[in-house]
Amino acid sequence: MCRHLAYLGPAVSLKELILDPEHGLYRQSWAPRRQRHGTVNADGFGVGWYAGDDPVPARYRRDIPIWNDESLPGIARVTRSGAVLAAVRSATPGMALGAAAAAPFGAGTWLFSHNGAVSGWETLQSRVSVRDMDVLSDSAVLWALTLARLRTGAEPGPALAAVIAEAEAAGAAGRFNLLLTDGTSIAATAAGDTLCYRARDGGVVIASEPGDDRPGWADVPDRHLLTAGPHGLAVAPLSDLTEGVTVP
Repeated sequence: MCRHLAYLGPAVSLKELILDPEHGLYRQSWAPRRQRHGTVNADGFGVGWYAGDDPVPARYRRDIPIWNDESLPGIARVTRSGAVLAAVRSATPGMALGAAAAAPFGAGTWLFSHNGAVSGWETLQSRVSVRDMDVLSDSAVLWALTLARLRTGAEPGPALAAVIAEAEAAGAAGRFNLLLTDGTSIAATAAGDTLCYRARDGGVVIASEPGDDRPGWADVPDRHLLTAGPHGLAVAPLSDLTEGVTVP
């Protein structure tokens, strides 16, 4: 369910990242090529971006298919950023609907997205603060768990790995492709669904699937974490980050 992407690098327009690529996120809303679960992502979309020196990102979320938003092309054409997170949504039956249910979720400097579906997520509700959730859903609970770890000082990559370990230890199961950024770094997990990345023009794009057929795209192996930031890009097994992790 869903497709998402994150970008970090020199400022580019949202149009160049989301709308222009031949098989980019815009087209993936109705014609994804690697999506294993579902075929159309028409239950809303969202874009978050960082502007200038402001560490708190802007978010634009709608509960309509991305192709039906008449305002987005103009916004995307004139908006430039060096750090972006965007997603298109295919809602899991029974989950909340509406703009608040569309990624990216956010708090302070953070933006978060979940590509997947988790059964048994209700067992995790008692571990999170309701005020940290825009809506009640598996993605919102995973975001609240992630935010709780970030607030205790956890680094982004270890925080995502620990949340997956915590969810699975509690009996939740499914696909945990998580994406997190604070505008200076990106952490992303491949856990049950596709994830790839490509260096581009001094930056990096991390996405559920390639946005074009040009060379340079690399797949992230399943059950691995990708981190990217000022110190470069690294891919490591999730198990390397969860050894010794305390699960409540």
